[in-house]
Amino acid sequence: MDSEPPFQEVDNSLLEEKEIKFIAVNETVEEYKIPVIDINRLNGSNEADKEECKREIARASIEWGFFQAVNHGIRQEVLQRMQREQVNLFRQSFEKKAGNIKGEHPSGLSENSYQWGTPTATCLKQILSFFATLVFSLAHIIAEILAENLGLKSPFFKENCLPNTSYLKMIKYPPCPLPGKVFGLAPHTDTDFLTILYQDQVGGLQLVKDGRWVIVKPNSEALTINIGDLFQVKVACILNWF
Repeated sequence: MDSEPPFQEVDNSLLEEKEIKFIAVNETVEEYKIPVIDINRLNGSNEADKEECKREIARASIEWGFFQAVNHGIRQEVLQRMQREQVNLFRQSFEKKAGNIKGEHPSGLSENSYQWGTPTATCLKQILSFFATLVFSLAHIIAEILAENLGLKSPFFKENCLPNTSYLKMIKYPPCPLPGKVFGLAPHTDTDFLTILYQDQVGGLQLVKDGRWVIVKPNSEALTINIGDLFQVKVACILNWF
């Protein structure tokens, strides 16, 4: 497709005939549900249920480092619109997306596109801003719950987790021309405080649990929460674990 980058031209080294070596925790991949938590319980009038919801969030974060949040307050139509705009952007020709790569707008949408109300740029900016605001609010709620359940009184999260320290990423993984020879991303951890992910229905996300790879099955109603390295390091510093 002309919307895809010239993968074989740029990264030929990945496709060379050679032995592929990688480190696996365990080659067994299992598919079962990670914790699913109804976040809307935090808004109810039952204090006992609120506290139980907070404990579930803390327990899932400690035992899994992941959980899926449902009834999170972000409407399905917002998520779907966000996904549509993302698809529209990625379907533009590679030349158009890369045309302004030397400047500050690698998407090919210049600053003037926003000033003059270019439909593509305006729609994208509107939904990005709206979606980012909602997700940032959810991240704050989760961070404060984790801090509270760890007994932390520090105002660090409220004072330092600001909108300008957050970022929104739209990622597309194009089909690999040689899937039998090239693997996906190397095993890694997220380096941020919290990652809030809206998966498409294709899947592909895996995590390590008790030494085994676990498939995170997509849930169109859920947002997947991943506890990042910075959160763990900050908690360790506050509790003097080092």
